[in-house]
Amino acid sequence: MLSVFFSSIFTENMIFAYFLGMCSFLAVSKNVKTAMGLGIAVSFVLTVTVPVNYVLENYVLKQGALGWLGETFDSVNLSFLSFIIFIAVIASIVQIIEMVIEKYTPSLNASLGIFLPLIAVNCAILGASLFMQQKEFPNIGVATGYGIGSGIGWLSAIVGMAAIREKLQYSDIPKPLKGLGIAFIITALMGLGFMSFSGIKV
Repeated sequence: MLSVFFSSIFTENMIFAYFLGMCSFLAVSKNVKTAMGLGIAVSFVLTVTVPVNYVLENYVLKQGALGWLGETFDSVNLSFLSFIIFIAVIASIVQIIEMVIEKYTPSLNASLGIFLPLIAVNCAILGASLFMQQKEFPNIGVATGYGIGSGIGWLSAIVGMAAIREKLQYSDIPKPLKGLGIAFIITALMGLGFMSFSGIKV
């Protein structure tokens, strides 16, 4: 479990290894406070949805998963529904988070704007569930560790990027590179930095 947890943060980081969730990563990483809020929200969604989708995958959707209902269900295969079920679970959790943030932190809700409801279509979140399905984790504990690690990895990436971009406001950047230009360059350099963790074995 620890190996999966740490690899999902460093060597299999959703941003720097798979480039998933780049739209909100680049758009919201202009200041640390907003980036932290979105990062925590994405982390929470990943922590909840990956184990929930693991349970659905292994006890409802894949072939033979419904065997616990009786021998007549051993041949039932609902895996064709996995994609839409995963999206439905993600959308439900995001809707709950959106309501909580809107009620208790309206300033953060205003800062995140359209990117808060767009967490539902953040490809990093769906990607984590699909990777979970592909990796065939042995139990829900490992799947939960993967979800938490993926969330922490995405959070650390966007907060780190936001901290750098805040400092860049005081830097003399060539005019053609201002804005997204320098952001892409920094993302690439951070990705190279995270690649150095690939030699670590837990």
